[in-house]
Amino acid sequence: MRHGSVRGGLRQLGTEGREGELLPRRRSTHSGRSDAGNNTLPTAQREPAEQTEGQMRKATLFAGLIAGFSTFAFNAAQAVEIEYWQYVFDTRVKAMDQLIAEFQKANPDITVKQVTFPYADYQTRVIAANMSGNAPDVMQLFYGWLDKFAAGGILQPLPKDAFPAEKIEKDFFPIVSAMKRDGEYYGLPTAVRSLALFYNKKLFTEAGLDPNNPPKTLDEFVDAAQKIAKHDNAGNITVAGSTLDMGGQDHQWWREVLIRQFGGEPYTDNDSKVAYNNEAGLKALEFYTSLQMEKKIGQAGFMDEGQAAFRAGKAGMTIDGTFRLGSFRTIKDFEWGVTELPANAEGVRSNYASYFANGISAKSSGEKLEAAKKFLTYITSPEAMDIWLKTVGELPALRSAALTDENLKDPIYGPFLKGLEYAHTTLFKDEQAQRQNAIDMVNRVLLEGQSVKESLEQAAEAEQEIIDAAQP
Repeated sequence: MRHGSVRGGLRQLGTEGREGELLPRRRSTHSGRSDAGNNTLPTAQREPAEQTEGQMRKATLFAGLIAGFSTFAFNAAQAVEIEYWQYVFDTRVKAMDQLIAEFQKANPDITVKQVTFPYADYQTRVIAANMSGNAPDVMQLFYGWLDKFAAGGILQPLPKDAFPAEKIEKDFFPIVSAMKRDGEYYGLPTAVRSLALFYNKKLFTEAGLDPNNPPKTLDEFVDAAQKIAKHDNAGNITVAGSTLDMGGQDHQWWREVLIRQFGGEPYTDNDSKVAYNNEAGLKALEFYTSLQMEKKIGQAGFMDEGQAAFRAGKAGMTIDGTFRLGSFRTIKDFEWGVTELPANAEGVRSNYASYFANGISAKSSGEKLEAAKKFLTYITSPEAMDIWLKTVGELPALRSAALTDENLKDPIYGPFLKGLEYAHTTLFKDEQAQRQNAIDMVNRVLLEGQSVKESLEQAAEAEQEIIDAAQP
């Protein structure tokens, strides 16, 4: 039994972990009624000729009804219903609702049900559904989960008749290649995302900073954050200069940005060998942990999540992705800006680009497979990407749809698009475990007092074990 929420269809999944079934909506039918007030005579009182004509009309009407019911039954038999799964994120769910509605208008013979689960449960739900033979026809997956999903027989390669590799590589941003294995693509994204520095213009002004001149370098970032940060008499932070949230996007900032800015690289050999247990990795981790321990610009766990602190106006800056744009825009009386991630003193910039792809279940076949191909084609079209951009804020995955003059000049989208130019995409082997390893690495320093060097060494050894264990 699957639990979650369903959109775009008839089945709804109830609260308290129980599934509630709604009866299919029936077409309303209206029974024929005799026209008691008309001027025709009852059948027994009609002349023979009139009676024969009436009988013919009835026969014709009956034949029409039979034909109508036959057509209805045929169409019902031809209708195809597929399921689309993704994790719960309000703007993403809203955008998919709209995409499903538009798709069904153009394809009235296909019904798409959207099923959502909390992010923490999503992978487990997909794996369990696949094992029980109830996998969704089309599903969303983080690109870093591909090896796990492919090895588990969850996905099938995209049919080449609908998704030829040469067209994919011509039209999409190069980072889509992270969904390719042994010459086969296993999914395509609707949108791609990079990181940027969000900043609160009001807190900048209150701290005597120019809200129209956000930090451009790491030194400027630290200086601005120290001016914004506020503490109570006990030294507890009340306003963060910048959020510190390894569980958010900071683990990506440390891995693909800071390590490179301090002269290293996180991995080698197609991201299968850990390469940060060196001076560059040490300096990157020292810099990050010093933001709390020495410079005191923020605190891990402040208001639980970094994005929550920023939304509440309690953080001057936060590093986050394009997917936050839709939710941040809903905040009333909150003026914020976006700028590129800070460069190092030598002007070196780096970024992390990622995406959630949409793949087709390995168990999908026949008419469901054809419907899934149509739906995947639509949700990776320019029209769908425009809806996603306006609703969620994530950038179109098609180069032609993203790199428009309007988007490049936009003060919000522009910094993210620039970031894509020099971004790296980590080829995770076990994204969830690798992310948790980075979180644990920082927590050992901040919470347990372990030295930066020892924690880095422990993290590097543990991550190599994770990568090796995940290899096919």
